[in-house]
Amino acid sequence: MVTPPSIIQVDPAAIRGLDLTPLVPWTSLGAAELLALGPVLDLQFDWPLQEGDPRERSEIPELRLWSLRADALHPWLPLVLERSGGQLARHVAMLLPHGFSASEGLGFAPGSLELWITHRLFQLEAWGAREGVLCRANLDQMAAVLGYALEPAFWTVLDGKP
Repeated sequence: MVTPPSIIQVDPAAIRGLDLTPLVPWTSLGAAELLALGPVLDLQFDWPLQEGDPRERSEIPELRLWSLRADALHPWLPLVLERSGGQLARHVAMLLPHGFSASEGLGFAPGSLELWITHRLFQLEAWGAREGVLCRANLDQMAAVLGYALEPAFWTVLDGKP
C-alpha cells in the first residue's frame, strides 16, 4: 500500500469547482487500508480572506459547500480526519449549524450533533460490515472526540441482541 499524504492542500480552484481531486490519494484506498492509516488526514484550505475578515473557516460558504460534497461522496472521511488538532470538529462544523465564541469555543445547534453522530455511526457501521472490516472501536473514538460516550448497549442493539 502506498501511503497517501497526511496533509492535503485544497486550492481555491478546487474549492470553487467542487473538485474533489485532492482527495484521490485517499479515495483510491480500500476500507481496510483507510482504517489502518488511522485518523491522520489534515485538510488545509487555501482560501484567501480579506484583511479583518473575522469568519472562521467553517463560516465560509465556499468551503462548506466543498466539504459537504466531500462528505456526501466519501462518508468515511470522519474516520480518517485528524482528531487531536481539531480537523474532525472543523469538518463537522462545515456540515452542521453551529456558533463559535471565544470563551466557550464551538457550539453546535441543539440536537444537530446528536443526529449527525447517530446517523454517521449507523452509516459507517454498515459500510464496515459491507467492506468486511470492523470499525466500531474507531467509531467509538470518533464519537468520544465529539463529546459522546457510547454505551456498549448501542452496538448490542445493532447486533440484534436484547
